[in-house]
Amino acid sequence: MQVVRGLGVSKELEDIAIADAALTIGFALVLSGGIFGLSSISFLYLLPISFVAVSLSFVLHELMHKFVAQRFGAMAAFRKSDNGIIITLVTSLFGFLIGLPGATVIYAPHFTSKEEGFVSLAGPLTNFAVFAVFFAAGSALFPGFGNGVTNVIFGGGAGSISYLQLAFSFIVFISIYLAFFNMLPIFPLDGSKVYRWNKAVFVGVIAVIFVLLTVVVPLVALLPGMVFVLIIALVLSSFYRHVLF
Repeated sequence: MQVVRGLGVSKELEDIAIADAALTIGFALVLSGGIFGLSSISFLYLLPISFVAVSLSFVLHELMHKFVAQRFGAMAAFRKSDNGIIITLVTSLFGFLIGLPGATVIYAPHFTSKEEGFVSLAGPLTNFAVFAVFFAAGSALFPGFGNGVTNVIFGGGAGSISYLQLAFSFIVFISIYLAFFNMLPIFPLDGSKVYRWNKAVFVGVIAVIFVLLTVVVPLVALLPGMVFVLIIALVLSSFYRHVLF
């Protein structure tokens, strides 16, 4: 088993805090329209909401990778990526997000594709749980919550709802967006490892993501952005080892 210096608990907490902050700023920038200010919602107004949404969706996602890997007897630790953080922040300035602030790195002498698949799947499944909890709570608290998410994200309807409903809307959207992005079958994302392990499971998870996405956002509104993110992710993956870490 490979032992890597500088990956103690304090270092890991520092790395995940920095990555969380970068992704928080990134999502707040994107949802406020980036440097072009295309949204009517201000960056500072969205920053606390972005922090809560990212902490629930990203930090829990990475921690579940770690815990499941440890259940299989592996060492696991989160590592920030300085270059990935730059990519995250630069893309968010232009109104879209390629979120690569870091990842949970696993060290094990023997790790089967099935074990790797389970570890990789743990993150997106955590996003599903966050989505389910806040979508159910939002639907119970706010009439027409599901349909309202579309108006908040794409229609500039944030001014017509409470701050709490706005927070729930963004938590729901960010949780399922991160599940989608991480399940792209592109190395080093989770989807590439799930696909290698079990293609039927991969297809099933992708199908669930699309269903959940279309519950809150019409596919016609999502498709252009999803294709664009896919193209950018493919480009970045082609020189991954030279860009990240």
